[in-house]
Amino acid sequence: MRPTVKDVAKLAGVSPKTVSNVINGVVFVRPETRARVESALAELDYVPNMSARGLRNGRSGMIALALPDLLRPYSAEIVHLVVELAHERGWGVQIEQTAAEPKREFELLSKARAYLVDGLILNPVNLDDSAVTTAGPLPPLVLIGDVDQDVVSQVAIDNVAAARDLTKHLLAQGCRRIAAVGTPEIPRGSSGVGVLGGSAESPGTAASRLRTAGYRQALEEAGVPIDPSLEISLDRWRPEGAATVVAKYLAEHELPDAFFCFTDTMASGTLSTLWSAGIDVPKQVLVAGFDNILDSQFMIPPLTTIAFDRREFVAAALDLLAERMADKDAPPRRVMIPHHVVERASTAR
Repeated sequence: MRPTVKDVAKLAGVSPKTVSNVINGVVFVRPETRARVESALAELDYVPNMSARGLRNGRSGMIALALPDLLRPYSAEIVHLVVELAHERGWGVQIEQTAAEPKREFELLSKARAYLVDGLILNPVNLDDSAVTTAGPLPPLVLIGDVDQDVVSQVAIDNVAAARDLTKHLLAQGCRRIAAVGTPEIPRGSSGVGVLGGSAESPGTAASRLRTAGYRQALEEAGVPIDPSLEISLDRWRPEGAATVVAKYLAEHELPDAFFCFTDTMASGTLSTLWSAGIDVPKQVLVAGFDNILDSQFMIPPLTTIAFDRREFVAAALDLLAERMADKDAPPRRVMIPHHVVERASTAR
């Protein structure tokens, strides 16, 4: 038989209420009493009945985290921190991959509305076709990432300012012809020449649009003309995609002064292509990324990138979710996490 709170209380010589106070940690219990209860919990191998607890308080003790692509190193770091920090709050975490598909987002929102999870942290890549805008009444929900909205609470960084700062760093190194890898694709029928790879009908993700805006702002402020041929787009922000489009770019264009890749993973693919072509980084061309993933400091050469405090980012998302779980009707809040440029050898002249 599964041991109960009453069994633990009998063994420890205390009331069931005292056992609950020790387990939940919300009421002070004298150290000697706590020690007896914890010893009894261990001896009986007591495990809380989360289902019964959920019936009493209307909570499952589980939240869901949904990211568009779990293969990305950035996603792995976010998952690790969400699980770690949620555990400190006594929450379990259900991990989901949406592949940026509205149908999968809708299914997750339905689960949250049905109380299968208490709340949801979601990373949509483009709000225009996200289920957030079409799913009706929303459960406790927090968005992370780059979409610009004021419907639900959100944690983000200022992508425009971050891309502007990174471009300004490259300009300060003497670069003028700066190629941007990850810009939005130009719709079919337009006259732009920056389309390389992917669907020509895609307008790009929110992140690609915002980072492109910051890149262009820095060029304009420096009096450097915007050259569409230096904007390199691709549909999936992965190293193999960047390696392919950069190789094609090098075959058709003059080597630029620098490559500003909109993620570190795309920077890794770019570095691989440049190495294969016998092009020295940073002697012949500079390379920079965005996100400061753990691997960026170990790339060859170590990668200059945009960094922000990932733990602060996740903690803020969980704080906002706790607020929404306590009061679904509270006004939405947006928390912006500061960023900075990490200078490494890939952009050293």
